[in-house]
Amino acid sequence: MRRHTSVALAATVLAAGLTPLMLSGPASAAVAKQYDDFNGDGYRDLAYSNAYTGISGPGGWRGGAVTVVYGTARGLDTSRTQVVHQDSPGVPGAGEDDDMFGDSLASADLNKDGYADLVVGNQTEHVGSAKYRGKVTIVWGSRSGLSGGTTLAPKSGAGGSQAHFGADLATGDFTGDGSPDLAVVGGSEAWLYRGPFTKSGRTGTVSKIDKEGAGWYSHRLAAGKVNRDGKTDLVILGEQSYGSEVRMRAWFLKGSSSGLASGASKTLADRWRGGLGPNAVIGDFDKDGYGDIAIGQPDRDRGKGAVTIWRGTSSGPSGSKTFTQATAGVSGTPEAGDNFGYAVSAADTNGDGYADLAVGVPHEDVSGRRDQGGVHLFRGGSGGLTGTRSSWIPQTVAGPAVADAGFGYAVRLRDLDRDGKADLTVGMSDKALLLRGTSSGLAPSPARELPEFGGGFVD
Repeated sequence: MRRHTSVALAATVLAAGLTPLMLSGPASAAVAKQYDDFNGDGYRDLAYSNAYTGISGPGGWRGGAVTVVYGTARGLDTSRTQVVHQDSPGVPGAGEDDDMFGDSLASADLNKDGYADLVVGNQTEHVGSAKYRGKVTIVWGSRSGLSGGTTLAPKSGAGGSQAHFGADLATGDFTGDGSPDLAVVGGSEAWLYRGPFTKSGRTGTVSKIDKEGAGWYSHRLAAGKVNRDGKTDLVILGEQSYGSEVRMRAWFLKGSSSGLASGASKTLADRWRGGLGPNAVIGDFDKDGYGDIAIGQPDRDRGKGAVTIWRGTSSGPSGSKTFTQATAGVSGTPEAGDNFGYAVSAADTNGDGYADLAVGVPHEDVSGRRDQGGVHLFRGGSGGLTGTRSSWIPQTVAGPAVADAGFGYAVRLRDLDRDGKADLTVGMSDKALLLRGTSSGLAPSPARELPEFGGGFVD
């Protein structure tokens, strides 16, 4: 751990219950350039969920935590970590065994002070007599890293018993006014909190995003730029009732100055009977300037799984293509329960300007080893993604082959050392690994282990 030159400042940081970090230069008053740079030094930091329940770590925290590993010019520095939980001084609430603090994560510079802030969902938090009402906490970025927090107030309809407020989160400038906004799932609805945000809890106006009278229930969110108008767009994954049938659908909402405008919808499953549910990410896989929506469908075809690419255009998403492990050029064979598409993430791993797609398959059986798992990397290029430009990243990059490793249940592609090439972080049953991006793609060796992992990565 690096030492501070100021003893007084180090004492202040320690008193706040946070790990002291090497200070960066002062950030400007403008919005942070990186939505995940919590200390304003110009390098992305990585936040991910820690164990959800019980007691863990020397502080004896309960009910979940978030680990933050801070970035440098050499990439993530695993000696510069911080664990944030509800028993951290300055963070509202108290950790309890039934909590899931960190179950959902997002980040952005919500108060526009030049430091990214961490948004933490805790969908099983009990609040008064409202069981499983859920809670969303903003943990504020600063020159010394994350420090202190503010609770986001739910609107009526988003914060009753069993509402699970904070079940999913997404950030972006949906209105194009220069202030990051926040979308939250609560009460099976999506809610748009307009920025800017303040540490006292004040936000811009809040509105419900719903297909009124259409039997719509929101589950998951994905944010990104699809139609090249400069505003962030939103994709909501949810279920919709059609008589006695329930369909799983994706709903595109276009960013606009007045909020989010309803756009195209796409049916993912005609008869939805529950399961893992889909997840999505947005990336420009064919470098045409429009963001394509990659939707992981791990339940499809008895759990064999699939990923559908809903192509971006100037008017929103239109046309699609679906990949499975039966697609020509894709390694492996589709089997029931593989859950291809359990997790997806997009970014450019080799610096060629095309976004690539990482697809987790955590329940893939390999050489007789149950649920060993693995990750498919689909490289972007002219015409978009193809099976012939895909490669297989096996669990053995983490060490000896083992059963029940669940390699690929969480994936995230981001450039963590500012070299123009995205690095891959992969979660498995007992740890997470970092694979570095290079001009020839991801380097399988050496893989670096990340500390205190127990959940998913920040979006």
